[in-house]
Amino acid sequence: MSTATFSGPKKSFLSGLPVISHLNKSVGLQRGMLITGLVLTGFFLLCTILAPFIAPYGYSQLSDQSGSFPAQQAPSSKHLLGTTVGGYDVLSRVLWGSQTAVTVIVVAVAMSIFLGVALGLLSGYYGGWLDRVLVVIADAIYAFPSLLLAIVMSIVISHGQSSFWGGILACAFSITVVFVPQYFRVIRAETIRLKAEPFVESAMVLGASSMRIIGRHIFKNATRTLPLMFTLNASESILTLAGLGFLGFGIEPSSAAEWGFDLNKAMADASSGIWWTGVFPGIAIVLTVLGLTLVGESINDLNDPRLRGRKRAGGKPSRSAAAVGQGGNTGAGTGSAAGNGTREAGNA
Repeated sequence: MSTATFSGPKKSFLSGLPVISHLNKSVGLQRGMLITGLVLTGFFLLCTILAPFIAPYGYSQLSDQSGSFPAQQAPSSKHLLGTTVGGYDVLSRVLWGSQTAVTVIVVAVAMSIFLGVALGLLSGYYGGWLDRVLVVIADAIYAFPSLLLAIVMSIVISHGQSSFWGGILACAFSITVVFVPQYFRVIRAETIRLKAEPFVESAMVLGASSMRIIGRHIFKNATRTLPLMFTLNASESILTLAGLGFLGFGIEPSSAAEWGFDLNKAMADASSGIWWTGVFPGIAIVLTVLGLTLVGESINDLNDPRLRGRKRAGGKPSRSAAAVGQGGNTGAGTGSAAGNGTREAGNA
């Protein structure tokens, strides 16, 4: 008697990537939120990459062949979004500012992930006094507001002079110190759970070294939530950089374009009816943070099986929810069929 084995379709490598896999699972409002966030985030990244080619002027350019730029000029054919009180082109400043924001995200979040994951793996695996000390330090860091810490780091690093790398590093270091405990807590909890799994205990019995167990068996399984934390912390990085610039601790316009600094200089224009110097940098901050937040919240919802099974707009449940709901019936049907087949074989 031959038996047929049925297997589902093999998933490609792309379909298993974090954002793409979540997009395939999303339905209804979840899909709308995720697509909106991806579009806004993609537009932000596209502006970052193409800024040197689509920006009409440099971030600190004050003149061209026809002469100096007029200050506080309304949007026109030459300056599509107008000019600032210092004579800078608003459109160019907004486009170049996206590169500054991406630099902060890359430096700050990369350092946070590296330190948080490394400390979480070591603390959760070895435990003991190392775990207790790191947990106490992580709890103590939560007492420091990120923006206040950023201001202190800005003064310490750049000595009040807002150079490009001084402002970037001040913001990046402050975000790193504040966000490391978040990664540390998540990775530590997952490491403690995975340490008790049979496959890890089997590796210990076989004599595998601690570094091999951590690198090959625990690391991959403990870091599955990093894409979600990255998107949420990236938006927080942008807000922290904008807050530094707005309070006067940002980057000078001659060093780089920064949205928060432009908002600070545009405060006096608002009372004079000059709206374009502050509206467009503000829109850039809002849309960028909104896009990253929507992506992060959508991934968070889709990682939760209770929220993943929301019904479609037409009232039909999603495929993943239907599969979960019918799992018990399927198993019962399979068991019944197997029992009938066994009884028939015995009678024969």
